[in-house]
Amino acid sequence: MGFHLPGVVPTKKFLLRSLSNSKASSSAVNVPKGHLAVYVGESKKKRFVIPVSFISHSLFQELLVQAENEYGYDHPMGGLTIPCREDMFVDLISNLNASI
Repeated sequence: MGFHLPGVVPTKKFLLRSLSNSKASSSAVNVPKGHLAVYVGESKKKRFVIPVSFISHSLFQELLVQAENEYGYDHPMGGLTIPCREDMFVDLISNLNASI
């Protein structure tokens, strides 16, 4: 028995494609179960490890759409790259953590 969340299936496909395109498998390197490594920043990218539950949030979904528009499925860091300023991402993650 299951339920369907609109928008989550395309996001899951997006993440699976971007992770399968990675040149080096970062999924096993310091990423706990239930989390995802993302790279954030405009010029210098910083690695963040976030809970997978964040991907279903509408604000994070907007970032994924921006990432798809900017990078397609070929991410320069070999993992999921989010095209936004680091300080904005930290604010978003703080808000998402507070809403849990």
